Amino acid sequence: MEPVVLRGFPSTSGDDCQLNVIKLLQHASRTFPEVEVVTRRADGSIFRYNYRECYRRVQKLANALRKLGVKPGDRIGALDWNTYRYFELYFAVSGIGAVLLQVNPRISFAERTYVINHSEAELLFVCEDLIPTIEPIAEELKTVKGYVIITDKTPREVKTKLSPLYFYEEILENAEDELEWPVIDEKSAYSACYTSGTTGMPKGVYYSHRCIYLHTLMIALATEITCRDVVMQIVPMFHAQGWGLFFAAPLMGAKLVFPGRYAADQPGPLVDLLISKKVTVTAGAPAIFMPMLEYIRKLDKRPDLSGLRMLCGATEPPLAMMKGYAEYGAEVIHAYGATETTPLVLINRLKPSLAGLPDEEKWDLRRKQGLPVAGVEIKVVGKEGREVPADGQSVGELLIKGPWVTRSYYNDPRTAESFANGYWKSGDAATIDPNGYVKITDRFKDLIKSGGEWISSIDLENAIMAHPAVLEAVVVGLPHPKWEERPLALVVPREEYKNRVTKEEIIDFIRPRFAKWQLPDDVLFVNEIPKTSVGKFSKRMIREQYRDYFMKG
Repeated sequence: MEPVVLRGFPSTSGDDCQLNVIKLLQHASRTFPEVEVVTRRADGSIFRYNYRECYRRVQKLANALRKLGVKPGDRIGALDWNTYRYFELYFAVSGIGAVLLQVNPRISFAERTYVINHSEAELLFVCEDLIPTIEPIAEELKTVKGYVIITDKTPREVKTKLSPLYFYEEILENAEDELEWPVIDEKSAYSACYTSGTTGMPKGVYYSHRCIYLHTLMIALATEITCRDVVMQIVPMFHAQGWGLFFAAPLMGAKLVFPGRYAADQPGPLVDLLISKKVTVTAGAPAIFMPMLEYIRKLDKRPDLSGLRMLCGATEPPLAMMKGYAEYGAEVIHAYGATETTPLVLINRLKPSLAGLPDEEKWDLRRKQGLPVAGVEIKVVGKEGREVPADGQSVGELLIKGPWVTRSYYNDPRTAESFANGYWKSGDAATIDPNGYVKITDRFKDLIKSGGEWISSIDLENAIMAHPAVLEAVVVGLPHPKWEERPLALVVPREEYKNRVTKEEIIDFIRPRFAKWQLPDDVLFVNEIPKTSVGKFSKRMIREQYRDYFMKG
């Protein structure tokens, strides 16, 4: 039931001043014009300019978009890595009232086709090395009227069948570098991101200008960003606006570093950039932070990462990883959110009132997703929809609402099952402790039901990854003829421990923390664990691959 809005005495405030995204960059250009924006190119060289020069190019790009026929409300797709040009697109597209569609290059061709068609995108900006993600489906894209290639090469050097064709730098060159920006209704969509499609086709979330403006204020406040910081954008900008860090940087006048294209199995360029640019704020998933830590440990010269804050989400960060970074002076800060929440909902900072806890209890507290940020409302409800006690033990589903939390999916019947009374139903099983800290115990679909009792796959994974021989670990519940489901663990050992660590060692290591019936029935050592397009362990793929594992006997 929607709340009744009470109207009080009229204010004299400038409430008609719309919160438009372009104002973030205008502010940086005016107040911090000399602050650098740095991008690592594909060849390893560095491109640099400042907020003043960036803003000038954004005005040119907006004028070029209008020349190409882009109108308010049009959806404009973008496929690029973390670069200054993607940064420009976010502001130029939304600045003229159009909607930037974040297209994930790591999802399947069928999902990518669905996203582009469902959004009815009219123009696609495509990084040259991502052309192969679009060419095979170009004939199926019903609404796309043209393609703009993002490249440093000349048009003659680029080979593609896409048509009609334009080139990013070419359209900028012929555009005016001044623009009087329109005032856009802040409730209009500025960008769209589709969920990663773990169940069915991806679902569309369309973020408003107001939503991202308020979210930017909160992400800057929660991560304590100032003009003295150097922010590196590791989270892919094609998913949930890279968690919003690259908006917080111009808001606060912080230096901004884009790493371009990178790979989790080759973390060297990321770490080298992190160290050489003296980065103080970044964000990412354990899937990238863990390989980075392994690389750091092998460096000849031990780096000093004092003052580095690393916002960590997607999955629970292993304690071993958090402690590993702490040895170099960096702080890993657990946070929680989703595509549907823009994404920031929870962030884990130690309250001064808990400073007296023993060190191990503090570390255990850091595993939790954290405290709700101001602006969002959460509740954890049981089966009958009633809130569970905040005792740290009672489990329910986490529900979320707020000014940057979506109220529906775009043109999708699954809205009905995913929202209730203004709240988004996260599908995450959670507890709240007496101090207000939220702990995600598991996705409901990933909880393992064995003999009528529940086992948390997340707790098992974190315990296994604390073993010094383990690089990565995932636990899934598989069908069992007697117990309904039993846990199976997949473990990637560290290079130096391959063929040396055993199942028995892993089980003995975690045994003190779990009841006998909670321990995995088997531990399989593998070279790689399947991951989703956003770096999470793909438990769906693992369950499919091993679904008969316990049924054979």
